[in-house]
Amino acid sequence: MRFYESAPSVHGYPVFVTTTFLDGDWKPTERNDTIPATQNGMGIISYLKYYEFSGKQNPRTLATARLMGDYLLKKSLTPDSGKYPRFPHSTGRRDQFPQPTNSGSQSDHPYEIEPDKGGISGYALVLLSDATKDPKYFAQALHNARVLMTNQQVGDATHSPWPFRADHRTGAPRGPISSDMTYVLRLYDALLARGYTEFKPSRTALWQWIKTQQIPSAKTDGARFVQFFEDHDTPTNRNAWAPLNLARYLLEKRDAIDPEWRADASTLIEFVRRDFTHGEFGVTVCHEQDEDHDAWGGINSTYGAVLAMYAKATQSASLAREAREALNFTEYAIDEQGRPRDLIKNAAPGGWQEDAHTDVIHNYMDALAVYPEWGN
Repeated sequence: MRFYESAPSVHGYPVFVTTTFLDGDWKPTERNDTIPATQNGMGIISYLKYYEFSGKQNPRTLATARLMGDYLLKKSLTPDSGKYPRFPHSTGRRDQFPQPTNSGSQSDHPYEIEPDKGGISGYALVLLSDATKDPKYFAQALHNARVLMTNQQVGDATHSPWPFRADHRTGAPRGPISSDMTYVLRLYDALLARGYTEFKPSRTALWQWIKTQQIPSAKTDGARFVQFFEDHDTPTNRNAWAPLNLARYLLEKRDAIDPEWRADASTLIEFVRRDFTHGEFGVTVCHEQDEDHDAWGGINSTYGAVLAMYAKATQSASLAREAREALNFTEYAIDEQGRPRDLIKNAAPGGWQEDAHTDVIHNYMDALAVYPEWGN
Protein backbone atom coordinates (compact mmCIF):
# COMPACT_ATOMS: atom_id res chain seq x y z
CA MET A 1 0.00 0.00 0.00
CA ARG A 2 2.87 2.41 0.72
CA PHE A 3 4.29 1.81 -2.73
CA TYR A 4 0.94 2.68 -4.33
CA GLU A 5 0.84 5.94 -2.38
CA SER A 6 3.82 6.99 -4.52
CA ALA A 7 1.88 6.65 -7.79
CA PRO A 8 1.98 9.75 -10.02
CA SER A 9 -1.24 11.38 -11.19
CA VAL A 10 -2.69 11.48 -14.69
CA HIS A 11 -5.50 13.96 -15.30
CA GLY A 12 -5.90 14.21 -11.52
CA TYR A 13 -6.10 10.46 -10.87
CA PRO A 14 -3.44 8.02 -9.65
CA VAL A 15 -2.02 6.35 -12.73
CA PHE A 16 -3.15 2.90 -11.58
CA VAL A 17 -6.75 4.17 -11.68
CA THR A 18 -6.60 5.15 -15.35
CA THR A 19 -4.10 2.61 -16.67
CA THR A 20 -4.27 -1.18 -16.54
CA PHE A 21 -0.75 -2.09 -17.70
CA LEU A 22 2.14 -0.45 -15.81
CA ASP A 23 5.74 -1.37 -15.14
CA GLY A 24 7.43 -1.15 -11.74
CA ASP A 25 8.37 2.51 -12.29
CA TRP A 26 4.80 3.63 -13.02
CA LYS A 27 5.40 3.79 -16.76
CA PRO A 28 2.63 2.49 -19.05
CA THR A 29 3.55 -0.54 -21.11
CA GLU A 30 2.91 -0.77 -24.83
CA ARG A 31 -0.66 -1.94 -24.14
CA ASN A 32 -3.16 0.91 -23.84
CA ASP A 33 -6.31 -1.18 -23.24
CA THR A 34 -7.98 -0.84 -19.84
CA ILE A 35 -10.62 -2.52 -17.66
CA PRO A 36 -11.99 0.45 -15.68
CA ALA A 37 -15.05 -1.13 -14.05
CA THR A 38 -13.39 -4.24 -12.61
CA GLN A 39 -10.09 -2.52 -11.82
CA ASN A 40 -11.67 0.38 -9.94
CA GLY A 41 -14.73 -1.42 -8.59
CA MET A 42 -12.61 -4.06 -6.90
CA GLY A 43 -10.11 -1.34 -6.05
CA ILE A 44 -12.72 0.63 -4.11
CA ILE A 45 -13.68 -2.52 -2.21
CA SER A 46 -9.99 -3.21 -1.48
CA TYR A 47 -9.23 0.30 -0.28
CA LEU A 48 -12.31 0.54 1.90
CA LYS A 49 -11.56 -2.80 3.54
CA TYR A 50 -7.96 -1.76 4.15
CA TYR A 51 -9.13 1.59 5.53
CA GLU A 52 -11.28 -0.23 8.09
CA PHE A 53 -8.57 -2.80 8.84
CA SER A 54 -5.99 -0.07 9.52
CA GLY A 55 -8.28 1.78 11.92
CA LYS A 56 -9.10 4.59 9.48
CA GLN A 57 -5.74 6.15 10.32
CA ASN A 58 -4.63 7.19 6.83
CA PRO A 59 -6.96 9.64 5.05
CA ARG A 60 -5.07 9.02 1.80
CA THR A 61 -6.54 5.52 1.64
CA LEU A 62 -10.09 6.85 1.61
CA ALA A 63 -9.10 9.67 -0.73
CA THR A 64 -7.76 7.15 -3.25
CA ALA A 65 -11.00 5.17 -3.07
CA ARG A 66 -12.85 8.42 -3.81
CA LEU A 67 -10.67 9.07 -6.85
CA MET A 68 -11.50 5.61 -8.19
CA GLY A 69 -15.18 6.40 -7.77
CA ASP A 70 -14.77 9.82 -9.35
CA TYR A 71 -13.06 8.28 -12.36
CA LEU A 72 -15.92 5.83 -12.83
CA LEU A 73 -18.50 8.63 -12.62
CA LYS A 74 -16.73 11.31 -14.64
CA LYS A 75 -14.61 9.48 -17.20
CA SER A 76 -16.01 6.01 -17.82
CA LEU A 77 -19.77 6.06 -18.44
CA THR A 78 -21.76 5.48 -21.61
CA PRO A 79 -23.85 8.38 -22.98
CA ASP A 80 -27.23 9.13 -21.43
CA SER A 81 -29.13 7.25 -24.13
CA GLY A 82 -29.74 3.74 -25.43
CA LYS A 83 -30.42 0.50 -23.57
CA TYR A 84 -27.58 0.98 -21.06
CA PRO A 85 -27.45 4.75 -20.47
CA ARG A 86 -24.78 6.24 -18.17
CA PHE A 87 -23.52 2.72 -17.53
CA PRO A 88 -19.89 1.83 -16.72
CA HIS A 89 -17.62 0.89 -19.59
CA SER A 90 -16.10 -2.54 -19.04
CA THR A 91 -13.09 -1.77 -21.25
CA GLY A 92 -11.47 1.29 -22.73
CA ARG A 93 -8.18 3.02 -23.55
CA ARG A 94 -5.83 4.68 -21.10
CA ASP A 95 -5.41 7.85 -23.19
CA GLN A 96 -9.14 8.63 -23.43
CA PHE A 97 -10.58 11.19 -20.97
CA PRO A 98 -13.48 10.50 -20.94
CA GLN A 99 -13.92 7.15 -22.62
CA PRO A 100 -15.66 7.64 -25.99
CA THR A 101 -19.09 6.33 -26.94
CA ASN A 102 -17.55 3.50 -28.95
CA SER A 103 -15.24 2.50 -26.11
CA GLY A 104 -14.35 -1.15 -26.31
CA SER A 105 -11.03 -2.94 -26.16
CA GLN A 106 -9.64 -6.37 -25.36
CA SER A 107 -12.43 -8.77 -26.47
CA ASP A 108 -15.22 -6.19 -26.23
CA HIS A 109 -16.43 -4.86 -29.56
CA PRO A 110 -16.88 -1.11 -29.98
CA TYR A 111 -19.98 0.09 -28.05
CA GLU A 112 -20.13 -3.08 -25.96
CA ILE A 113 -20.43 -3.16 -22.18
CA GLU A 114 -20.53 -6.12 -19.79
CA PRO A 115 -23.63 -5.90 -17.57
CA ASP A 116 -22.06 -7.73 -14.64
CA LYS A 117 -19.35 -5.05 -14.41
CA GLY A 118 -22.11 -2.56 -13.63
CA GLY A 119 -22.90 -4.77 -10.66
CA ILE A 120 -19.29 -4.74 -9.47
CA SER A 121 -18.90 -0.99 -9.77
CA GLY A 122 -22.41 -0.30 -8.47
CA TYR A 123 -21.92 -2.32 -5.31
CA ALA A 124 -18.53 -0.67 -4.75
CA LEU A 125 -20.11 2.77 -5.12
CA VAL A 126 -22.72 1.96 -2.46
CA LEU A 127 -19.90 1.14 -0.06
CA LEU A 128 -18.04 4.30 -1.07
CA SER A 129 -21.13 6.41 -0.44
CA ASP A 130 -21.47 4.88 3.01
CA ALA A 131 -17.81 5.59 3.81
CA THR A 132 -17.74 9.16 2.51
CA LYS A 133 -21.37 10.25 3.04
CA ASP A 134 -21.25 11.62 -0.50
CA PRO A 135 -24.61 10.99 -2.22
CA LYS A 136 -23.26 11.15 -5.77
CA TYR A 137 -21.79 7.67 -5.47
CA PHE A 138 -25.05 6.21 -4.23
CA ALA A 139 -26.96 7.95 -7.02
CA GLN A 140 -24.81 6.24 -9.65
CA ALA A 141 -25.11 2.88 -7.89
CA LEU A 142 -28.89 3.22 -7.83
CA HIS A 143 -28.87 4.15 -11.51
CA ASN A 144 -26.72 1.12 -12.38
CA ALA A 145 -29.20 -1.12 -10.57
CA ARG A 146 -32.20 0.38 -12.35
CA VAL A 147 -30.56 -0.07 -15.74
CA LEU A 148 -29.76 -3.67 -14.85
CA MET A 149 -33.30 -4.28 -13.61
CA THR A 150 -34.74 -2.86 -16.83
CA ASN A 151 -32.60 -5.19 -18.94
CA GLN A 152 -32.96 -8.29 -16.75
CA GLN A 153 -34.49 -11.34 -18.40
CA VAL A 154 -35.66 -14.70 -17.13
CA GLY A 155 -32.69 -17.03 -16.92
CA ASP A 156 -32.72 -20.68 -17.92
CA ALA A 157 -30.31 -23.53 -18.59
CA THR A 158 -28.70 -21.74 -21.53
CA HIS A 159 -29.09 -18.06 -20.59
CA SER A 160 -28.20 -16.06 -17.50
CA PRO A 161 -30.44 -13.08 -16.60
CA TRP A 162 -28.07 -10.83 -18.59
CA PRO A 163 -25.77 -11.69 -21.48
CA PHE A 164 -22.04 -11.43 -20.96
CA ARG A 165 -21.82 -8.52 -23.37
CA ALA A 166 -24.35 -6.09 -24.83
CA ASP A 167 -24.24 -3.14 -27.20
CA HIS A 168 -25.06 -0.22 -24.91
CA ARG A 169 -27.02 1.49 -27.68
CA THR A 170 -29.28 -1.34 -28.82
CA GLY A 171 -28.92 -4.00 -26.14
CA ALA A 172 -27.83 -6.54 -28.77
CA PRO A 173 -26.39 -9.44 -26.73
CA ARG A 174 -23.20 -11.45 -27.23
CA GLY A 175 -22.47 -14.45 -25.05
CA PRO A 176 -25.61 -16.05 -23.59
CA ILE A 177 -24.18 -16.72 -20.12
CA SER A 178 -22.38 -14.34 -17.80
CA SER A 179 -20.92 -16.13 -14.79
CA ASP A 180 -20.62 -13.24 -12.34
CA MET A 181 -24.11 -12.72 -10.96
CA THR A 182 -22.91 -12.23 -7.38
CA TYR A 183 -22.15 -8.53 -7.52
CA VAL A 184 -25.50 -7.67 -9.07
CA LEU A 185 -27.04 -9.69 -6.24
CA ARG A 186 -24.95 -7.73 -3.73
CA LEU A 187 -26.07 -4.47 -5.32
CA TYR A 188 -29.73 -5.46 -5.14
CA ASP A 189 -29.28 -6.56 -1.52
CA ALA A 190 -27.66 -3.26 -0.58
CA LEU A 191 -30.49 -1.26 -2.12
CA LEU A 192 -33.21 -3.42 -0.57
CA ALA A 193 -31.56 -2.92 2.83
CA ARG A 194 -31.92 0.82 2.25
CA GLY A 195 -35.62 0.58 1.51
CA TYR A 196 -35.64 0.38 -2.30
CA THR A 197 -38.26 -2.36 -2.51
CA GLU A 198 -38.59 -1.97 -6.29
CA PHE A 199 -35.68 -4.41 -6.60
CA LYS A 200 -37.27 -7.26 -4.66
CA PRO A 201 -38.82 -9.13 -7.64
CA SER A 202 -35.62 -8.82 -9.66
CA ARG A 203 -33.51 -9.96 -6.75
CA THR A 204 -35.80 -12.95 -6.17
CA ALA A 205 -35.60 -13.96 -9.83
CA LEU A 206 -31.83 -13.57 -9.90
CA TRP A 207 -31.34 -15.69 -6.79
CA GLN A 208 -33.69 -18.32 -8.18
CA TRP A 209 -31.47 -18.67 -11.26
CA ILE A 210 -28.30 -18.82 -9.17
CA LYS A 211 -29.78 -21.38 -6.78
CA THR A 212 -31.50 -23.67 -9.29
CA GLN A 213 -29.31 -23.32 -12.38
CA GLN A 214 -25.88 -21.96 -11.58
CA ILE A 215 -24.85 -23.64 -8.34
CA PRO A 216 -26.02 -27.13 -9.45
CA SER A 217 -23.91 -26.82 -12.60
CA ALA A 218 -20.80 -26.73 -10.42
CA LYS A 219 -21.50 -30.37 -9.53
CA THR A 220 -21.28 -31.39 -13.18
CA ASP A 221 -19.72 -29.50 -16.09
CA GLY A 222 -19.76 -25.95 -14.68
CA ALA A 223 -21.49 -24.69 -17.82
CA ARG A 224 -23.16 -21.80 -15.98
CA PHE A 225 -19.78 -20.46 -14.89
CA VAL A 226 -18.54 -19.37 -18.30
CA GLN A 227 -17.32 -15.91 -19.32
CA PHE A 228 -16.06 -13.30 -16.90
CA PHE A 229 -12.73 -11.90 -18.05
CA GLU A 230 -12.73 -8.96 -20.44
CA ASP A 231 -9.96 -10.32 -22.68
CA HIS A 232 -11.72 -13.58 -23.58
CA ASP A 233 -14.88 -14.28 -25.56
CA THR A 234 -15.09 -18.06 -26.00
CA PRO A 235 -18.67 -18.89 -24.92
CA THR A 236 -17.61 -22.13 -23.19
CA ASN A 237 -14.64 -20.69 -21.28
CA ARG A 238 -15.26 -21.46 -17.60
CA ASN A 239 -13.57 -19.50 -14.84
CA ALA A 240 -12.78 -19.74 -11.12
CA TRP A 241 -13.44 -16.08 -10.26
CA ALA A 242 -17.24 -16.28 -10.35
CA PRO A 243 -17.77 -19.45 -8.26
CA LEU A 244 -15.25 -18.26 -5.67
CA ASN A 245 -16.93 -14.88 -5.31
CA LEU A 246 -20.31 -16.56 -5.04
CA ALA A 247 -18.92 -18.83 -2.32
CA ARG A 248 -17.55 -15.74 -0.53
CA TYR A 249 -21.03 -14.20 -0.59
CA LEU A 250 -22.61 -17.34 0.87
CA LEU A 251 -19.95 -17.59 3.57
CA GLU A 252 -20.64 -13.98 4.56
CA LYS A 253 -24.44 -14.12 4.51
CA ARG A 254 -25.05 -17.75 5.54
CA ASP A 255 -28.58 -18.54 6.78
CA ALA A 256 -29.81 -15.03 6.07
CA ILE A 257 -29.60 -15.84 2.36
CA ASP A 258 -29.39 -19.59 1.91
CA PRO A 259 -30.23 -22.27 4.51
CA GLU A 260 -28.01 -24.59 2.48
CA TRP A 261 -25.09 -22.16 2.44
CA ARG A 262 -22.59 -24.68 3.77
CA ALA A 263 -23.38 -27.33 1.15
CA ASP A 264 -23.58 -24.78 -1.65
CA ALA A 265 -20.29 -23.15 -0.68
CA SER A 266 -18.72 -26.60 -0.59
CA THR A 267 -20.04 -27.36 -4.08
CA LEU A 268 -18.54 -24.15 -5.46
CA ILE A 269 -15.18 -24.51 -3.75
CA GLU A 270 -14.79 -28.16 -4.68
CA PHE A 271 -15.60 -27.28 -8.31
CA VAL A 272 -12.73 -24.79 -8.28
CA ARG A 273 -10.36 -27.16 -6.48
CA ARG A 274 -11.20 -29.91 -8.98
CA ASP A 275 -10.94 -27.94 -12.21
CA PHE A 276 -8.83 -24.82 -11.54
CA THR A 277 -5.99 -25.71 -9.18
CA HIS A 278 -2.53 -27.04 -9.83
CA GLY A 279 0.80 -27.26 -8.02
CA GLU A 280 3.70 -24.82 -8.26
CA PHE A 281 6.80 -25.08 -6.05
CA GLY A 282 4.93 -27.55 -3.86
CA VAL A 283 1.99 -25.18 -3.30
CA THR A 284 -1.59 -25.67 -4.50
CA VAL A 285 -2.49 -22.53 -6.45
CA CYS A 286 -5.51 -21.46 -8.48
CA HIS A 287 -5.61 -20.43 -12.12
CA GLU A 288 -8.19 -18.16 -13.71
CA GLN A 289 -10.01 -20.05 -16.40
CA ASP A 290 -10.00 -22.86 -18.93
CA GLU A 291 -8.05 -20.69 -21.36
CA ASP A 292 -5.45 -19.41 -18.89
CA HIS A 293 -3.70 -21.73 -16.45
CA ASP A 294 -1.54 -19.13 -14.71
CA ALA A 295 -1.95 -18.32 -11.01
CA TRP A 296 -2.42 -14.57 -11.43
CA GLY A 297 -2.41 -12.48 -8.28
CA GLY A 298 -6.11 -11.67 -8.37
CA ILE A 299 -7.45 -15.18 -8.74
CA ASN A 300 -4.91 -16.91 -6.52
CA SER A 301 -5.46 -14.47 -3.66
CA THR A 302 -9.21 -14.85 -4.18
CA TYR A 303 -8.78 -18.60 -3.82
CA GLY A 304 -6.72 -18.20 -0.67
CA ALA A 305 -9.19 -15.81 0.93
CA VAL A 306 -12.35 -17.76 0.14
CA LEU A 307 -10.74 -21.05 1.13
CA ALA A 308 -9.70 -19.44 4.44
CA MET A 309 -13.27 -18.31 5.08
CA TYR A 310 -14.56 -21.80 4.29
CA ALA A 311 -11.87 -23.44 6.43
CA LYS A 312 -12.88 -21.27 9.37
CA ALA A 313 -16.57 -22.04 8.88
CA THR A 314 -15.89 -25.79 8.73
CA GLN A 315 -13.02 -25.82 11.24
CA SER A 316 -10.72 -27.52 8.72
CA ALA A 317 -7.06 -27.18 9.66
CA SER A 318 -5.91 -28.74 6.38
CA LEU A 319 -7.88 -26.28 4.24
CA ALA A 320 -6.67 -23.39 6.38
CA ARG A 321 -3.10 -24.49 5.73
CA GLU A 322 -3.75 -24.70 1.98
CA ALA A 323 -5.36 -21.25 2.02
CA ARG A 324 -2.44 -19.67 3.84
CA GLU A 325 0.06 -21.28 1.49
CA ALA A 326 -1.80 -19.88 -1.54
CA LEU A 327 -1.83 -16.39 -0.01
CA ASN A 328 1.86 -16.64 0.86
CA PHE A 329 2.57 -17.73 -2.72
CA THR A 330 1.10 -14.50 -4.10
CA GLU A 331 3.03 -12.42 -1.56
CA TYR A 332 6.26 -13.71 -3.09
CA ALA A 333 5.39 -11.59 -6.13
CA ILE A 334 6.27 -8.45 -4.10
CA ASP A 335 9.88 -7.25 -4.27
CA GLU A 336 11.94 -5.59 -1.54
CA GLN A 337 10.70 -2.15 -2.65
CA GLY A 338 7.08 -3.16 -2.19
CA ARG A 339 6.46 -3.43 -5.94
CA PRO A 340 4.12 -6.31 -6.85
CA ARG A 341 4.07 -8.40 -9.99
CA ASP A 342 0.80 -9.53 -11.51
CA LEU A 343 2.17 -13.09 -11.85
CA ILE A 344 4.91 -14.57 -9.71
CA LYS A 345 6.73 -16.09 -12.70
CA ASN A 346 6.96 -12.73 -14.49
CA ALA A 347 10.45 -11.31 -14.06
CA ALA A 348 9.58 -7.61 -13.78
CA PRO A 349 7.25 -5.83 -11.34
CA GLY A 350 3.97 -4.39 -12.58
CA GLY A 351 1.63 -5.74 -15.22
CA TRP A 352 -2.15 -6.02 -14.91
CA GLN A 353 -3.02 -3.68 -12.05
CA GLU A 354 -6.01 -5.65 -10.82
CA ASP A 355 -3.78 -8.74 -10.55
CA ALA A 356 -0.97 -6.80 -8.93
CA HIS A 357 -3.09 -4.71 -6.57
CA THR A 358 -6.75 -3.74 -6.84
CA ASP A 359 -8.30 -7.24 -6.88
CA VAL A 360 -5.75 -8.51 -4.36
CA ILE A 361 -5.81 -6.34 -1.23
CA HIS A 362 -9.41 -7.10 -0.24
CA ASN A 363 -8.64 -10.82 -0.29
CA TYR A 364 -5.96 -10.47 2.36
CA MET A 365 -8.35 -8.39 4.44
CA ASP A 366 -10.96 -11.17 4.28
CA ALA A 367 -8.42 -13.81 5.23
CA LEU A 368 -7.13 -11.76 8.16
CA ALA A 369 -10.70 -11.18 9.34
CA VAL A 370 -11.10 -14.91 9.99
CA TYR A 371 -7.48 -15.71 10.88
CA PRO A 372 -6.07 -12.50 12.44
CA GLU A 373 -3.06 -14.42 13.75
CA TRP A 374 -1.81 -14.75 10.16
CA GLY A 375 -0.89 -11.07 10.29
CA ASN A 376 1.60 -11.55 13.11
